[in-house]
Amino acid sequence: MEAEAYRGYCLQSVAAAYDVVLITGEEPSWETPYLRDCVVVSEPTDQAALSAAGRALADRYDLAGVFTWTEWYLVPVARLARQLGLPTTAPEAMQACRNKATSRTLFARHGVPSAASVSVRTRAEAEAAAQRIGYPVVLKPAAHAASIGVIRADTPEQLTAAFAFADQAAGLGLESTNVLVEEYLDGPEVSAECVTYGGETTVVAVTRKTVSAPPYFEELAHSVDAADPLLDVVAPAARAAIHALGITDGVCHVEMRLVDGRPRLVEVNGRIAGDMIGHLVQLATGIDLPRAAADIACGRAPDLTPPRSSAAAIQLLYPDTSGTLLRLGFDGVSPRWLERVHFQHQVGDQLLLPADGGNMFTARIGYLITTAPTADLAQARAKQAVRHLQVDVAPHTADEPAPGGRPA
Repeated sequence: MEAEAYRGYCLQSVAAAYDVVLITGEEPSWETPYLRDCVVVSEPTDQAALSAAGRALADRYDLAGVFTWTEWYLVPVARLARQLGLPTTAPEAMQACRNKATSRTLFARHGVPSAASVSVRTRAEAEAAAQRIGYPVVLKPAAHAASIGVIRADTPEQLTAAFAFADQAAGLGLESTNVLVEEYLDGPEVSAECVTYGGETTVVAVTRKTVSAPPYFEELAHSVDAADPLLDVVAPAARAAIHALGITDGVCHVEMRLVDGRPRLVEVNGRIAGDMIGHLVQLATGIDLPRAAADIACGRAPDLTPPRSSAAAIQLLYPDTSGTLLRLGFDGVSPRWLERVHFQHQVGDQLLLPADGGNMFTARIGYLITTAPTADLAQARAKQAVRHLQVDVAPHTADEPAPGGRPA
């Protein structure tokens, strides 16, 4: 259950403080011990179905708040909260988060340092935009997530395939099916983990990121250090971005790149970060982001006092090549600093990297999390633990198509 592997800590935290009634797209399984009640709807992004489920629960219980940590549900859930008269950031602000073209417009209007960006619908428009912006450029869906469909093009010759790659993912967007052609921000990628209550934003942690080599932007590792000096560097830009979008309440994951040491905005995600980053924040600082999100959703001030100062890191595990997973295991002892090892594929599964038409869901083998007094040591321990992994992948042959993609 990948939802449990990546969001189980969120539900566990919220359920420790509140009675939880869940609206979900499938029958609950691992969630059941944390729930008081549940309504299953065929598609939670269907506003009418979601609203009907919310009203049904409101008839049974005195609801205090509603929120989500799922990217696709941000706008419908904000609308549901407003319909039920519960605290929420305006749905229009969540819409601005989900549509990166709208975000760029608002960033420019409010003077938030960002990237040159043009929204396009055709390859010809993409070519013209890239020519104006100047290569290299980044192409991405205007309304997707998890770096899916994001690709860099260094030349006009690369743009044709890059546009097709981004456009395929863009077609799945709910808020927009456009592709963005953007200035490439050359510098290390970080994110600010933010909590906003009553219009006041606190940046509680900085996440340093490791991403794959171009042209793709797969996230390979993250680390959080409670004493990171970058916190003071990125906090003003993160707060400005959240204000520009009109976000008044909730937890946000603000991605940016440091260009010549100065932050430039990539995007604002109006929810708790994925890839276990919220868990890293709690390991490093003691601040409980899921509990903060639940408190804010119920109109209560969150406790953002950090009870500890430490560090944590996650190493996301990928194969070197697309192919069939032949062996998977961990042969090392588990020292106290190895917080967990999780595998999301098993022997016999087909692994498909982005170069072969895949994404993080088809390629990622799993992850491991380490702790330490500093981020450097946590990252070193993660690399040490990786050496004890036993992973064998049989590559697809040239005449054997990778499932769902091109020949490997």
